[in-house]
Amino acid sequence: MKCVKITPKALNGNINIPPSKSICHRAIIAAGLSDGTSCIENVALSKDIIATIDAMKCLGADIKVNSNSLFIKGCSRLNPNPNADSIHCFESGSTLRFIIPIAILTGKKITFTGEGRLNERPLNPYIEIFNDKNIYYSKKDGLPLTVQGRLPSGEYRLKGDVSSQFITGLTFALPLLDGDSSIILTSKLESRGYIDLSLEVLERFNIHILNNGYNEFFIKGNQKYMETDFKVEGDYSQAAFFIAAGILGGDVRCFGLNEYSSQGDKKIIDIVKEMGGDIYFNDGVLSARESITHGAVIDASECPDLVPILAVLASLSNGETKIINAKRLRLKESDRLKAMATELTKLGADIEEMDDGLVINGKSYLNGGCVDSWGDHRIAMALSIASIRCKNPVTINGSDSVEKSYPDFFKDFLRLGGVLDEQCMGE
Repeated sequence: MKCVKITPKALNGNINIPPSKSICHRAIIAAGLSDGTSCIENVALSKDIIATIDAMKCLGADIKVNSNSLFIKGCSRLNPNPNADSIHCFESGSTLRFIIPIAILTGKKITFTGEGRLNERPLNPYIEIFNDKNIYYSKKDGLPLTVQGRLPSGEYRLKGDVSSQFITGLTFALPLLDGDSSIILTSKLESRGYIDLSLEVLERFNIHILNNGYNEFFIKGNQKYMETDFKVEGDYSQAAFFIAAGILGGDVRCFGLNEYSSQGDKKIIDIVKEMGGDIYFNDGVLSARESITHGAVIDASECPDLVPILAVLASLSNGETKIINAKRLRLKESDRLKAMATELTKLGADIEEMDDGLVINGKSYLNGGCVDSWGDHRIAMALSIASIRCKNPVTINGSDSVEKSYPDFFKDFLRLGGVLDEQCMGE
């Protein structure tokens, strides 16, 4: 485990936002199921993305890495590597939940394993499907999970408020079946933006799904993925950290974002504006400037990944902020509600943990101190940004957790003028 000591200092300048991890996962899988060779450009090889690359290789795709591009020869007939009877997902929930239905298409016995909190994250929606469709599985609590069977076409009923990843996993697999299928949601869909991303990527690869008001998705069978060249846009969930940095005391310009993106985390722009932040697009560049912000009521149901950095921004805004509808954050790489309440309190914030959210009374400055990342990339990055408005340095234990999604986070932090004790990072 590494740690980093950060001296409080404003961040300023231009930043190239890393590619969307959510879109990368989807594009790699779609290309891997295609008949032909696709080039996926603007890919960052984080641990999560490597997990999906390795999973698709196990299922028969041929994937070559060339700098920040991937050349993927698809396995439209799904021919798993005969020596690959296990798929290791590291800590990537997207990899696990997207790949499970695809693996079942092979009819072969495949075991899924993982690390850290992924072993505890729920798979109940799939377990219910396995029981309903007579698909063999073997598991204890969490992973490992072994599956074998044939995914049938037909009707699939899922809750919409558990995780959109289960819905996306089925949308990858069901178009390849002989018969038509439908996915019916039995409760209101949350994280709608992630479903939009899935449907957009599938459409690019020639897979057509009819969306009936986000209540039902109709999927024709016997469809074929077609190869395509695909460039991944910048990631709003990662941009959010540097947007907050600009608002808290600087002038940060973010390059590589799609102003008209379907990413749910694009909501960061609306939330920051509502809190009084100076943020705007100009010629395709998103700028965030130092602002006096105020509290707000933030509904996190459509943008849960923004909560850690929004908790930091709220801690340094005037008045009270309530973050609501965020209970699912307790099932992420860490219990993110508890983690942010615990660690921001150590820095001197006035923050109270609720069952499904946070109540935060802002201050002009925090004190600084020693905090822990809880092994969670978003906690580590959020606490790093909090250092900007601390009176004393911030030391973050477990700072290497950023490698899960944003390996170059601290390099970019330095490029914007941040001051780090690199010896403390163990390099």
